[in-house]
Order: sequence, then C-alpha cells, then structure tokens
Amino acid sequence: MDLRALLQRKQSLIIDGALATELEARGHDLNNALWSARLLQNDPGSIQQVHLDYYLAGADIAITASYQASTRGLSEHLGLNEREAAELVKRSVKIAQDARSDVYNQLNAAATPKAADTKRKLLVAGSVGPYGAYLSDGSEYRGDYQRTMDEFKDFHRPRIGALVDADVDFLAIETIPSMPEIEALCSLLQNEFPGAVAWISCTLGDAEHLSDGTSMSDVFRLVSKYEQIVGFGVNCVPVQLVAPWLLHMQTIADECNSTDSMPVLLCYPNSGEVYDAESKAWSGPKPVGHVMGNQATKWIAGGARLVGGCCRTGPKDIAGIAAKLRQQ
Repeated sequence: MDLRALLQRKQSLIIDGALATELEARGHDLNNALWSARLLQNDPGSIQQVHLDYYLAGADIAITASYQASTRGLSEHLGLNEREAAELVKRSVKIAQDARSDVYNQLNAAATPKAADTKRKLLVAGSVGPYGAYLSDGSEYRGDYQRTMDEFKDFHRPRIGALVDADVDFLAIETIPSMPEIEALCSLLQNEFPGAVAWISCTLGDAEHLSDGTSMSDVFRLVSKYEQIVGFGVNCVPVQLVAPWLLHMQTIADECNSTDSMPVLLCYPNSGEVYDAESKAWSGPKPVGHVMGNQATKWIAGGARLVGGCCRTGPKDIAGIAAKLRQQ
C-alpha cells in the first residue's frame, strides 16, 4: 500500500517524531557531520528501536535515518565508495521495514488483538534531506546556497535511487529551504524516477515564505504541477508557525481553485524549544504529549492531513497525538 492509497482509507495520518534528538535523549552522542546516519553503520539496532517505539505509540509513518545520509556525505566522512554508500542508504530502509514487521508480529501475537490494530497499515518514508544539511552549517534554515539545477540533481540522484531500489513506500523530501532545489527535485523525480511518490516539506522564513524568501504561493503552485508530489508541508519549524501557515495555505488553495489532485497538507514541527547553534543546546519549556495532541487536532481542523513532530519530539508526543485523534 502506498501513501495515496492510505490517504484514501484514512482522513488523517500520523507521522513519527524526531529520530536524531530522540537517539540523543537515549544517550547517543551525535555531534558529528552525519548526525544519526552514522548509527546506520555503528548501531542500527538503536535506530530500529526508535522506529518501533514510534509505531507502537501510534505513528502510521516512520521516516528513515537517511536525512543526513547523502552518498556524497557518507563517502567523505566514512570513506565509502559509491556502491557502499548506496548500500548504507538502503540499510536505513531495511531497518525501518524490520521495525514495521516487529509491530505486525506483536499485534498478531497479542492474546486479544484489537481488530483495529490488526488492520493497521504502516508505511516507511525514505528521508531525503536538503543540500544544506550536507553543508552542515545551518543553511537548511536559510536556503542561501547557490547551485545549478544539474548540481542539485547530481547530489540527490544517488540517495533517491538507493531508497527507491530498497522498495521504500514513498519519499519524504524534507526540510527543504530553497526554491531552486525544489524545482530540481521535482524535475529529477519526473524525469528519472517516474514511479516514485513523494511529499515535500519545507522550512520557513515566516508563515508566508520559504526560508529563501520565495512566496508559499509560488512554491505550492510549482509542486501542484507534479502528480508524484502527493503531499506538501512544513517541518523543523517553530510550532507557533504551523497554524498561521495552514491559514495562509488555505487561502492559496482557494485561489488555485484546488482540486483533489493537489497535494495534501502536512506538518511536523519542532517541540517548541529553541535551539542555540553556538552552544548547540536547546532551551525553553518542552510541551508534554497531550499538548502536542491538542495542537495536532487544531492543525487537522486547519486543513492538514498528516501531522507529527520533528526535533525534540518523542514517542510520548506521538502517543498524545494518536490519543487525541482516536477521540475524533
């Protein structure tokens, strides 16, 4: 089952929470250029456990540990050749698929399994992070890097190819701050991976603009031209930006004379804490799970079909979202 089919069956879907910051919360030191991707080689079991915990908390979708795993970055930091780097990307899919199998086995083995649980359909999304994540200088939140369309395609092609070859259910092209990069990714999918389905989620400058300053209207009109892009949204943004962004997107959709073929809206923001890049520390209050659940119901009321969490969110937050959505 792919993302389109599951969206036809369910009114709303739950995306998992953070991977890297959750691994850090469990004691892993990820202060390196590859972030959680290094554990694909060193400790895949810990990644699988996080995926498992998110599925058990109620997530419908697990996002692979390939956000920082560009084949170029893996080659530079781990000394891998192109084939070895591609195999490590494929491993990220296998790890999430194994976690999904564990969930199915647990649900089927339950003494009194709930009918709703045994019918759960879980998806694995292959994470494709931006060129800015490879630069490892915070530019995924600025979008101020300049590359040609061919350079963007050359960068993204090997990882997308590996994810597709590993039979990932769909691609989660995420944290994208740059309109030229979005254009290159859409063109790459259409011309070289016509069977792939994807969502694209962005970082924001404000509720009406991409991080590089492009208007949301221009971005949405672009991605809406591509049938392969089934979802469009934001991630790794301050939680307080989601509601005004959704309100603005509804206005844009109305102006576009929206149809069922347009991508559905999705959002998975950060916890609400603030990250200091100099001290590499988070500060501010962290909402508890039920608070995230309350917010998620508002996001769905505002037009989102897929909701979840990004940095500093964990299984308890996803469980809070799942509990609230079950009440609807």
